[in-house]
Amino acid sequence: MRSTTVLPGTPSLPPPPGDVPLHRLEVAGPGAVPFAAGSFEAVGPLSRWDRPHRHTFYEIVHVSAGSGAHVVDLARWPLRPPHLAVILPGQVHHWEGGRGPEGTLVLFTDDFLVDHPGDRETLRKLGEQCWFGLDTDHDRSVRHVMAELVAEHRQRAPGHESVLRALLHVLVVRASRLPDRGGTGGDWRAQGRPAAVAEAFALLIARPEAAGRSVRECADRLGVTPHYLTQAVRAATGRPPGRLLIEARACQAQRLLAHTQLSVRQVAARTGFADPAYFSRFFRRETGSSPGDFRKHHSRPHQSLEAPSAPA
Repeated sequence: MRSTTVLPGTPSLPPPPGDVPLHRLEVAGPGAVPFAAGSFEAVGPLSRWDRPHRHTFYEIVHVSAGSGAHVVDLARWPLRPPHLAVILPGQVHHWEGGRGPEGTLVLFTDDFLVDHPGDRETLRKLGEQCWFGLDTDHDRSVRHVMAELVAEHRQRAPGHESVLRALLHVLVVRASRLPDRGGTGGDWRAQGRPAAVAEAFALLIARPEAAGRSVRECADRLGVTPHYLTQAVRAATGRPPGRLLIEARACQAQRLLAHTQLSVRQVAARTGFADPAYFSRFFRRETGSSPGDFRKHHSRPHQSLEAPSAPA
């Protein structure tokens, strides 16, 4: 993925023709903490953008008011605040209709998780569930930690970076305790190196550019044998890596069909298929629909994808 952070005011790079815009996180300068927190107004107009786009960073959103819906990949979540939403790097999302959301956002890159690398896997599982309704107690707990993050980020007192990392860890852990909405996250009980390899594999296949890679290619990139990768992923998820690669490939194809104007041939190429006919058979097998029918039922009316200059 392109550089995950930019200086304030850096224009957004235009996406390839027909593709989804990619937003990067604004930071104060070279070496600045790759983290931001604040209200929708403080973060900027793109925090409520109503056009499909992706991020190079994680976004945790506490929605305290508003109406309409939040669309993440192919799921549409009606706003009935309070909510907590977790959007992962590479996921396609936008806000839709109604009175725009109010609340607080926390934005950070993968590099910011250096003190708590295990949070990457927790965030991946939270991102799969994505949308959490909050009862009174959970809302109070989330609101309190978010307010502390905003204050610490704004004040930038000595040692604020370590405090931000600690508070973010608390937020991630507390979010993981929210009632399971029936997400598809696996039971990641493996420990030690197998767990680390499985986590790295999950992060690898979540990237759009990973579409089309084989288990062997993924193993090579992770510095392990295909056999070891298979054992590690099975121990962590109960499922073979080949199956997870297929599902990730199908998911990426769905994103492109629903959120871009790329032709079926172009979507096939972007997901690693040289033969569009073979791609169509693959897509129908995995989704039960042809690419054309899927696009007809899931795509939005075309809008200009030119983004304002401030990423969010």
